[in-house]
Amino acid sequence: MKQLMCYFKNYKIKAILAPLFKMLEAGFELLVPLVMAAIIDNGIKNNDKPYIFKMALLMIALGLIGLLCSVTAQYFSAKTAMGFGKELRYDLFRHIESLSYTEIDKLGSSTLITRMTSDVNQIQTGVNMFLRLFMRSPFIVFGAMIMAFTIDV
Repeated sequence: MKQLMCYFKNYKIKAILAPLFKMLEAGFELLVPLVMAAIIDNGIKNNDKPYIFKMALLMIALGLIGLLCSVTAQYFSAKTAMGFGKELRYDLFRHIESLSYTEIDKLGSSTLITRMTSDVNQIQTGVNMFLRLFMRSPFIVFGAMIMAFTIDV
């Protein structure tokens, strides 16, 4: 894994921005139950229709901002993963070109083609999923725990 980290060097900022926008998305997602609780506690309880309407608009705004953050996170994650795959393929191809004909025959051209396509695609998909899904889980879990304690200990 340490050898693969060098392929992130040109994509450090994008690799940091993807989880950052995932964190923002999770934050906006976690604010929706608080707004809903305010609607029930203040708006419905007091039959305050303007307050309910205002909070419903706030909830829609939170959803749209969360969607925007999600799309932005997907964009940075995809750019990082594709760039990572491009750099890895380039080095792999350069290494394969340096092999002698005997080494190529020994390894087999089908194996080399598989390494260049399928294996690099698997690693690329893994990087993309790590930045999109794995990084989102801690934000949701710990954020939900904090929000639950905020509402009622």
